[in-house]
Amino acid sequence: MIYIHVPFCKSFCIYCDFYSEIAEEGMAEAYTREICAEIKRRAKEMDDSLKTLYFGGGTPSVLPLGCLTRILLALEEAGHGGPYQEFTLEVNPEDIVEKGLSYVESLKMLGVNRISIGIQSLDDDLLQWMNRRHNAERAKEAFRIVRQAGIENISVDLIFGLSNLSDEVWSQTIDQVLELGPEHVSCYQLTIEGDNVLAHRLENGEYEEAPEELCRGQYDVLCAKLGAAGYRHYEISNFAKPGYEAVHNGGYWSRRPYVGLGPSAHSFSGRGRSWNSAELTGYTHSQESLSVEDEKVETLMLALRTSHGIDAEFLEANCLKADIERLCAEGALAREGSRYRIPEDHFFVSDEIIRELI
Repeated sequence: MIYIHVPFCKSFCIYCDFYSEIAEEGMAEAYTREICAEIKRRAKEMDDSLKTLYFGGGTPSVLPLGCLTRILLALEEAGHGGPYQEFTLEVNPEDIVEKGLSYVESLKMLGVNRISIGIQSLDDDLLQWMNRRHNAERAKEAFRIVRQAGIENISVDLIFGLSNLSDEVWSQTIDQVLELGPEHVSCYQLTIEGDNVLAHRLENGEYEEAPEELCRGQYDVLCAKLGAAGYRHYEISNFAKPGYEAVHNGGYWSRRPYVGLGPSAHSFSGRGRSWNSAELTGYTHSQESLSVEDEKVETLMLALRTSHGIDAEFLEANCLKADIERLCAEGALAREGSRYRIPEDHFFVSDEIIRELI
């Protein structure tokens, strides 16, 4: 598993807390040189037991094709080239529309077989408020272009839980996404973290966080509509048509080793975690070991985010029997064969359930 962070954007969303820079002339070349050097330096850390490649960001679709090609060649020279079981590239809808069909066809020729489109909303007023570059029609056009290029695995991102997102607009957005027919939908409740525009608006009284009842209601609508349309709710924030569950992200939830390349990227060796500093070039690499207790907590937290759940013997060996029995009696935990899982109708409060167990 390999993750590559592309820290470039053409503008910043008001809620974003990821490391990114406004792309300026020469930055992409400097970044590409740094990534290629890091690939060579860290080749022995890469584990191909789950052969996936994921370009995230930032906005990977800002990166010129020539730079992307050089990075892929560096991976090949290091012994970790394609074809990949899953090769995902995150894109901004506006980049797809501006660059056109030939751009997506080129991505496919380079081996990309899964594209994640950051739609976020299909309401123009909300998109403008978020400071997104696209509008609803451009988002739909971008989806059609990606499909026309022959990409058979498309994921879209959506956001809910905004105080200025009405239930009616949310319902309409989901319906329009279902009309497009993506294989995968990732949907995240808005969280306000870090030093971004929305955090300042909240602090200044210019924005109020959505009440929990609103967020829960929108989550329930999402689950019901996608479930009725045949999507499997396989992780708290992720839905897929059967057979299209994200392989790469599934590796995170099952604690598979992965190498993160680029500024601010994180890695996991199986026993420890490491991360790069958030600077375009010359970034440093730090690491920490995990205690046995850390590993147990991580295993529990990540596994219970998924519909597959956690091994019953593991849970019973590491959590209080009384807590397990009480949560099962409340319907917040369910035993199915040799595993425990959180039922879908309790996914929204999964963090609270997990806290009670640990």
